[in-house]
Amino acid sequence: MPAEPTPFDPAARYRLSPSVALRPEPFGALAYHFGNRRLSFLKAPELVRLVRDLDRHACVHDALAGLPESRRAAYLRALASLAASDMIVPA
Repeated sequence: MPAEPTPFDPAARYRLSPSVALRPEPFGALAYHFGNRRLSFLKAPELVRLVRDLDRHACVHDALAGLPESRRAAYLRALASLAASDMIVPA
């Protein structure tokens, strides 16, 4: 029986999975996971920068600190979705 995935915790540190490649696109980027073969669309350049720089911060909350408050909830949802598909993993 496979292990339960760890729930996304914005108080933890995350990083882009080493199994994921980001391909820049005009809208943001395509993220391809070579392990599970999933494809995700990062639909904003700001989200691409955030995902690339996650491991430079002590936690996800710190990574979001520079974003306007009105956009943080949307980015948290996007990061939770990326964590659920193993695009980002705990650091």
